[in-house]
Amino acid sequence: MGIRIGGRGTSSRKTVEREEDNWAGSPFKKYSEKQKEAAKDRYITMGRGTAKIKFSDVATTETKSTKGMWVGTGRGTGRRKLD
Repeated sequence: MGIRIGGRGTSSRKTVEREEDNWAGSPFKKYSEKQKEAAKDRYITMGRGTAKIKFSDVATTETKSTKGMWVGTGRGTGRRKLD
């Protein structure tokens, strides 16, 4: 039995089975690949709606480590290095 939170954290519901989360990390990667495969023959619009390409032509990206990169903080006035 699991508890799922809904809305903006204001509601909760109990579920009989705990389904696998698919909103972050490698489960999301697998989920999005499955969605992309299912919609490979559909078209998407790009560039302010002036061009259209097949969804299967969208390149897949690899996420590299962010170690050593700089990130902006505050309102863009400061920065810190990621460990």
